[in-house]
Amino acid sequence: MSIRIAIVDDEVTVCRRLKTVLEGDGYTAEAFQSGETFWRRMENFPFQVVFLDLTLPDAGGMEILTRLKGRFAETEVIIITGQGTIDSAIEAIKKGAYHYITKPFKLEEIRVLAAGAREKISLIAENRRLREAAMGGDALLKDFIGTSAAMQEIFNMIKKVAVVDCNVLLQGESGTGKELVAKSIHRLSPRKELPFISFNCGGFTEELISNELFGHEKGAFTGATLTKIGLLESAAGGTVFLDEIGEMPASMQVKLLRVLQEKRILRVGGTRPIDLDIRIIAASNKDIKKACLEGTFREDLFYRLNVVTLSIPRLSQRKEDIHLLINAFVEKYSRPFGKKITGLSPQALEILLRYDYPGNVRELENIIQRAIALTEGEVIGEEGLPDDLRKLEINTIDGEGLQSLEEVERQHIAKVLQKTGDNKNLASKILNLPRTTLWRKLKQYNLLKDK
Repeated sequence: MSIRIAIVDDEVTVCRRLKTVLEGDGYTAEAFQSGETFWRRMENFPFQVVFLDLTLPDAGGMEILTRLKGRFAETEVIIITGQGTIDSAIEAIKKGAYHYITKPFKLEEIRVLAAGAREKISLIAENRRLREAAMGGDALLKDFIGTSAAMQEIFNMIKKVAVVDCNVLLQGESGTGKELVAKSIHRLSPRKELPFISFNCGGFTEELISNELFGHEKGAFTGATLTKIGLLESAAGGTVFLDEIGEMPASMQVKLLRVLQEKRILRVGGTRPIDLDIRIIAASNKDIKKACLEGTFREDLFYRLNVVTLSIPRLSQRKEDIHLLINAFVEKYSRPFGKKITGLSPQALEILLRYDYPGNVRELENIIQRAIALTEGEVIGEEGLPDDLRKLEINTIDGEGLQSLEEVERQHIAKVLQKTGDNKNLASKILNLPRTTLWRKLKQYNLLKDK
């Protein structure tokens, strides 16, 4: 397994020594004397292991560690510390660092720590591979929850599309999980070991989108003091997820079409074309085909993106999954919120099962987060739900079309009789009614069959 290692230390001698010994052991190593230059490189080409000095001229090592573990959770960080800062190193371990080493150090210590970090990374990768194999080789259960027919169809489509190296268009309302679908396609594809880069096309100017996707050369415009590698280039060999593609400005659509046709890009201000090998997965909550007819989206770009289309169902189209999702979100957020939530009251659950969720799965997740935060006991009650949901439920209860208790009872008795083949002895046992009482109710509700 190839491992990329970064050395971040303001001492040139330390950087040089570590780089030499690590490259001698077969690692790819890069050295940085400042936190900012390291971070720019990390964002474009992530490292699996980082040797990080706690004292840097432009940033605190602890601050960089926090950012690293927040953004690149699987990167292993080895702290380099001077004498007298062991307490800080121990604190760094608590924040997720793999280990620490004090100055002056022996090169053999560096080798041992690098080998240990590599072994941990390999074990995590192997465990992930085994888990995926246990799930049928797809790891969909890691992100998706759903036993409904609609979601099973999506799972099957993801597995079919993933192995075919073509562009994909995802259609679905906001909050349905389009990015999760895109990540699953990437994870099951031959490109899975290479980057997955996502970009939201909505709400940005053509200049900003162009700069983010294509990057720019040094001096391309005022303030461009360094060359910036764009997202398309940094995803080399991997997958680019373009969310809300329907919001992309028309002029930018032309540029993207050219990239898809020629499989190469020009950085802003550049003159040398850069070959590109990426897969595009685009997504929109709009009907892109309709947008083509309305003239707001280029038809030729649509056909380039629309090799395969997946339509992600709304949560209201798979209501049988709601209870499963509720349980999963309760489990996900209870511990981080310092709570021991065991479930929901019947009344709260009934309200959530009846609701239509215009914001889809994301809205349900937010509702459960809020309820956990507000609940003091172990069970989420109605009072933990948003006011508008409870008012909606009250309005529904007070509305027209509701049945009387007698009508509900009549329908239930009729259903039990139907299921038992009009066996009144069996029906009386199921209904827990004396046979004489059942007979009286059959007569009352005109349910006695003519003989």
